[in-house]
Amino acid sequence: MTTQCDIAIIGMAVMGQNLALNIARKGFAVAVFNRTGEKTQQFITERVADEPIVPTYTLAELAGVLRKPRRIMLMVKAGQAVDEFITAILPHLEPGDLLIDGGNSFFRDTERRIALAENHQLLFLGTGVSGGEYGALHGPSIMPGGHREGYLLVQEILEKAAAQVEDGPCCAYLGPGGSGHFVKMVHNGIEYAIMQAIAEVYDLMRRLYALPTDMIQRFFEEWKESEIASYLVEITARILAVKDPHTQKPLVEVILDAAEQKGTGKWTSQVAFDLGVPTPIINQAVIARSFSFFKEIRTQLAPHHSEISPLPFTSHEAQCLKNSLLFAMVMAFSEGFALLKAASQESGYTLHLPEIARIWKGGCILRTALLSRLQRALTENAPLLFASAEFLSEVKTILPQVRETVHKAANWGIPLPVLGSALTSFDSWTSAVLPANLLQAQRDFFGAHTYRRIDQEGVFHTNWEECS
Repeated sequence: MTTQCDIAIIGMAVMGQNLALNIARKGFAVAVFNRTGEKTQQFITERVADEPIVPTYTLAELAGVLRKPRRIMLMVKAGQAVDEFITAILPHLEPGDLLIDGGNSFFRDTERRIALAENHQLLFLGTGVSGGEYGALHGPSIMPGGHREGYLLVQEILEKAAAQVEDGPCCAYLGPGGSGHFVKMVHNGIEYAIMQAIAEVYDLMRRLYALPTDMIQRFFEEWKESEIASYLVEITARILAVKDPHTQKPLVEVILDAAEQKGTGKWTSQVAFDLGVPTPIINQAVIARSFSFFKEIRTQLAPHHSEISPLPFTSHEAQCLKNSLLFAMVMAFSEGFALLKAASQESGYTLHLPEIARIWKGGCILRTALLSRLQRALTENAPLLFASAEFLSEVKTILPQVRETVHKAANWGIPLPVLGSALTSFDSWTSAVLPANLLQAQRDFFGAHTYRRIDQEGVFHTNWEECS
């Protein structure tokens, strides 16, 4: 069979379809394959017009229509499906061919697959893709990591398919090993945190201030043009404007308050614990989703909680809420980039943090007006992003409004897991003294774990039973 295609995409769910169309519309010939051939045929019939897309119905056929070295991108569900397709395609590949995993794979799995690829003299990229279905079609943020030689084989294709911003395509080679999927994992952890922060501001507006949904929508509509302008704020404004065709209520009001999760936020927290990096904001965003799932228990316990008497809502309260959201966003990004920095040092990923901020500026779920500022802040030698000259003065200015917001919510029993932990995180980082001296004394008392002193060098142990 004549070789004609520049790249292949395996997996014809909507993400795979849209990415195939995107790449084809940039002038590259794309071969497509799905485990179920009917889905491939449906895609060709219903969505492909004059794009250079070639359907294939066996993996041998797929390999046969590709120019060498072959470039094959998997857009399948993370986990077992990726391994199954790798195993199935291996007999049809030759040394120097490239496999790309574009799903939300755990970075440790990616590193295992890189080792497998090397055993077969193949190249492998673990590639995060952010932007959802719309981004896949119109230009996502693409985060490749793995073999640099593999990236060079596909660089032109990925960079043309990616979103384009003023300082280049939202795609860059991030480093060796599982670095690409590690960055995407942290991206998703930050995403969890910002989504939860937005939800908490919405919750305060409806419960503490008793604002109707249409009024809340107007504030988010206004904020999407402000310093917190972002994709997540924008879609919140759009969501709040949608009416349910059955009840004519705002659709958001008839959606069950039980959030699901696919695990990437949890991975972020687990890895942060392993690296010893504090990520309380991301952790609490994950926990908030877990709390939401226990709807029946929450409903049983709710009558034991005092009823909320709505507070007056003025422009001051609106400003407090907007600045609290701004604060949480800065702190969440600060937390995520601290984790990226630690992982880069620990794992040798050689991550360039300002470049990561740059490629998140377009086509990305995390895209926000803050990212240009984050780029500048990350070039400074500040210990943490929020402590940079770019942000510290502003953070200190809005801090009283954040404290006011958290205080009011606490008084009326409205949980603010992310806004509250963002404030606690700031206070912890900026406290010269913490009560860990007592913790160390306790550990030494019951476990002889020793302690260090502030006035002498060395390690000490006290027989506390004899002293008390």
